Amino acid sequence: MSKDHLSIDHVSMEFPLPAGGAFKALDSVNIKIKKGEFVSLIGHSGCGKSTVLNIVAGLYQASAGGVILDGLEVNEPAPDRAVVFQNHSLLPWLTAYQNVELAVKQVFKKQKSKAETREWIEHNLRLVHMDHAMNKRPDELSGGMKQRVGIARALAMQPKVLLMDEPFGALDALTRAHMQDSLMEIQAELKNTVIMITHDVDEAVLLSDRIVMMTNGPAATIGEVLEIDLARPRERVTMADTPEYNHYRAQVLKFLYERQRNPEARHAGGSSDIGKKPQAEAGATQADAATHAENQAAA
Repeated sequence: MSKDHLSIDHVSMEFPLPAGGAFKALDSVNIKIKKGEFVSLIGHSGCGKSTVLNIVAGLYQASAGGVILDGLEVNEPAPDRAVVFQNHSLLPWLTAYQNVELAVKQVFKKQKSKAETREWIEHNLRLVHMDHAMNKRPDELSGGMKQRVGIARALAMQPKVLLMDEPFGALDALTRAHMQDSLMEIQAELKNTVIMITHDVDEAVLLSDRIVMMTNGPAATIGEVLEIDLARPRERVTMADTPEYNHYRAQVLKFLYERQRNPEARHAGGSSDIGKKPQAEAGATQADAATHAENQAAA
């Protein structure tokens, strides 16, 4: 890992409410991320994790502060920041190969020959162990296989930063474990910078170099950053019994369930998890997010 290349610089986010005023989702979120680092964001529902990710992706513009990637301000979506959502968002009428091909052609246009394009697509499908099913459509694939294709599509864009919004949250426990192992293998080989949202404490400790723990919303911010000093490669069964692993796990649990317990009681009727999970094809507007926040408050 080298010098900081991604800076989330004192980012605040407010969403206008239809009845007037504004809902403050984030308050001065500030962190610098090194190239090749794996960072997890964790916190209770309503802490604005997805809002942070959407700002880094360029789907939202921060109300204050901003995001700098390799010296350039982030103000719109671009291929240097690929997003993997919990929903794989594959086009159902295309094969796995064609879904990846669509992204490759969009990003590289005429920079690659037909032979180079094919080799690049097959290479990325091999990375996620899906080259054997490249000619199958999404309805012929399991949930884990679909998510592997979604990751291959993101990697094929050669992003500087891979953004993952609870990518394994909808999978069963065994499939999730296999996907986590695959992600560690890929990240070790490619040295991608990864920011991942998760609600899974064990997943965060297993995968991360640092865990960013968010305070409860509204006006959520970074409460604590935990450095995970565990040697790589990491093997889950062996690590689970080590005092070091369990120390880190306990630190995260203490933050979540002692320092930030019961967010509903702290902020009755409010939620800062607005803007959560925009659709990959269109994204959610700020007005949509504000309406969602107002509906949550009324619930």
